[in-house]
Amino acid sequence: MIDPLLLVVAGVVVVALATVIAPRFNVAGPLVLLAIGAAVSLLPFVPPFALNPEVILIGVLPPLLYSAAVQLPAIEFRRDFAPIAGLSVLLVVFSSLVLGVFFWAVIPGLGLALGIALGAILSPTDAVATSIAKRLGISPRVVTMLEGESLLNDATALVMLRTAVAAVASGFAFGDALANFAWAVVIALVLGAVVGWVNLRVRERVTNSAANTALSFTIPFIAYLPTEHLGGSGLVAAVVAGIVTGQGAARRFTPEQRMSDRLNWRTIELILEGGVFLVFGLELKDIVGANIKADEGLWHGTWLALSALGITLAVRALYVSNLVWVQGRRSRRTDRHQERIDGAQERLDRFEEAYRNAPEQFGASAANPERAERRIGWMRSRISRTMADLDYYRDTPLGARHGTVIVWAGMRGVVTLAAAQTLPTDTSQRPLLIFVAFLVALFSLVLQGVTLGPVVRAVGLTGEGGEGPSREEQQALDLELREAAVAAVASGALTRRNGDAFSPELVERAGALVVRPPDEEATERVRDLLELRLASIEAMRHRLGALSRDGRYSTAALRHALAELDADQLSLELRIDDGDDD
Repeated sequence: MIDPLLLVVAGVVVVALATVIAPRFNVAGPLVLLAIGAAVSLLPFVPPFALNPEVILIGVLPPLLYSAAVQLPAIEFRRDFAPIAGLSVLLVVFSSLVLGVFFWAVIPGLGLALGIALGAILSPTDAVATSIAKRLGISPRVVTMLEGESLLNDATALVMLRTAVAAVASGFAFGDALANFAWAVVIALVLGAVVGWVNLRVRERVTNSAANTALSFTIPFIAYLPTEHLGGSGLVAAVVAGIVTGQGAARRFTPEQRMSDRLNWRTIELILEGGVFLVFGLELKDIVGANIKADEGLWHGTWLALSALGITLAVRALYVSNLVWVQGRRSRRTDRHQERIDGAQERLDRFEEAYRNAPEQFGASAANPERAERRIGWMRSRISRTMADLDYYRDTPLGARHGTVIVWAGMRGVVTLAAAQTLPTDTSQRPLLIFVAFLVALFSLVLQGVTLGPVVRAVGLTGEGGEGPSREEQQALDLELREAAVAAVASGALTRRNGDAFSPELVERAGALVVRPPDEEATERVRDLLELRLASIEAMRHRLGALSRDGRYSTAALRHALAELDADQLSLELRIDDGDDD
């Protein structure tokens, strides 16, 4: 018998090599791992392989979804939350019901509730499509919608599956099912937000980056386990905790903590996701064998899977076409909304001018000018964010071509496989249901995954975006940050790390050097300049936080700028500390 540790080591090596080699052949890494696992499972000396689905549902999915939620582009997610929520909830529910009726009609002896359970298993999409879409240069808006959908619809599907399985055992009651669904979501939202908030407060006080990262590994499970115990969706809780953490990390974590989190979680995500697809392929022999033993044969399950995949794509196409039409109407109304915002801006300008000229005419506001200034600033921020949102909708409209990509990128994968195997062992025709789920995921990943690139090129959407911000956007953001740094230096308000003030002579001599790293050797004078630049980075980071709230820049640009500031700060601290040691 082969040592399990050796299998784990071999699996990690295969995942790493496939991730490196697959892009050279323009193939997604998960598809390569799927093929490798399937090929190994068919070797005559390899015994049937089966992994407890609880390992995936509890040990793999919470950290995977948490990691993706931390990196979610918050600004774009907020702007397209309505269509993402529709894809993640309404489309999953609709698809589950349609598929449930189909299975109920064509599989003798299968009840409607169990048919809906299988429909819920087949409904959620997989995040593998997002990595393929990014590499193809699809519009960032489409990528955000696909990413948000794959992040949230897993929880919807699993909640529906749980509700349907309970209905099989005790009978179906629409009111009870709806109440259970609502409770599962609400308790998950509350607990997930609380865990995320506590995570930020605790980890900002843990200065050791290794210990801090170790704590971060526990957060998905801290959110998941109590939520499941209370009857909620642990996956939704893990996602919410990840979103809260991702939005607060820029303000509360140190550069070293953010960099450590980013690299470590990227590694974990790579191993877990790749490992699941490798296991997916390895389970081929056992799944096929169990279905044959049940005297169902292979053709019966195959035509059911092909029919189900066709139904899911048809339902998805119908829903997405309506979504694109609604979003198109919204884009066409931007000019009217723009006029209203311009009017609000003019009224605010007149109010501010009148207040500054005669504050005594404004009663209570005159007695509290700071409050009035905050209110004016808040209103300007809201107007600026709304104007940026309108520009976003106008500059990135959704058309039929985008809808085609959204439909075809809806692949099935990890959750479908894991959820199918959680069906109770006494479930009617369980081997057939698992086999159908396996084939739907397999056909979807192979057919859609391999052809997504040609489909994108056929509709002419390549080159609309990429994985990072545009050069023009990044240059504009860098200019704003440099201006903030220069203004902070000129104000004389910056201090050293120990709180001491910089001398006026140093500030005057530094000039524009503060916005670029000096290249002299670490003399005392240079260390002073490095300290000054280090203090200016904090001013730039403060300005970056303000810019992240008004919506003028994309999440990709903001995160790129933050990563640059973090790397610059770590480099400066290392040079200053080395100089002190000398």
